[in-house]
Amino acid sequence: MQAKSYTASYALSVTTQGPTYPPSEVMDGEGNFLVVGRINRLAADGSTVSNWGRAIVAADSPLPRFGEQLPYIIVRELPEVLSQDEQDIVLHTLPLPLPCNNYPMLFAPEQCPQANAMEKPSYAFHQVPIPDLRVNDGRKLKQAVTLGQWLQASGQLQLSLSEDKRSGHFEFVFRNLIPHSLYTVMSLRQHDLDPQKLSRPGPLGVPNVFITDGLGNATYSAEMPDPFPDSSRENANRIINVVVLWMSYQSNYGGAIGWFGLGGDIHAQLKLPIASFSEFTTIS
Repeated sequence: MQAKSYTASYALSVTTQGPTYPPSEVMDGEGNFLVVGRINRLAADGSTVSNWGRAIVAADSPLPRFGEQLPYIIVRELPEVLSQDEQDIVLHTLPLPLPCNNYPMLFAPEQCPQANAMEKPSYAFHQVPIPDLRVNDGRKLKQAVTLGQWLQASGQLQLSLSEDKRSGHFEFVFRNLIPHSLYTVMSLRQHDLDPQKLSRPGPLGVPNVFITDGLGNATYSAEMPDPFPDSSRENANRIINVVVLWMSYQSNYGGAIGWFGLGGDIHAQLKLPIASFSEFTTIS
């Protein structure tokens, strides 16, 4: 690894959300979205505002065109300090096809080109049917994962550039994730949510996997080539965020972040709440 230059540190925020549609990558047992992230609400002037918050959101919330926002149907707000009943809500995957989804993306075009046509029910996290798993194979996650447990997670990122500014080094420390679980880290680039120039989200390094210990703690690092090109460069596509994903099928997908994405098989638990890293510029 090359010598490092400028370094910055970031605290990751706990979340359940990738983009704003679907509103969350986690559901409750009644088919509602459990949203910890940006909540779309109706402003006084009739526009839609998206501020960070917590709420239970209906799966039949209005769905706009990709790149646009509409107010969610709020089933009820979730307070900063959850009641015991709220802490005990059991977390579930999203069914397929993904509800309230307008993201026109095939996440694993070589591995699973039929992903957008598949149908699956919602599963409690600890009951997801891991491919080829047999009873005597020793599944490690045996108890339900609750909202209170999920929200205990925390993470720190230290980011530095090489002295020649041709690469960026990402160093993570995680605490209180789901114990004994397979996680991945993905990068979000500036065009990954851009309706005019859409790009496919990808891993932050390959392989992009880490396994938590019995307390849910882990570390991860990745060296990325030219992660922050100047936006004026042709075909520039800067990394603007990093997202820590719990993998419900306990599988890794090489150069894809998942087969279904967005709560079907990946579940964002930590990320930066806003687009970041503007202070960095790299060269090819």
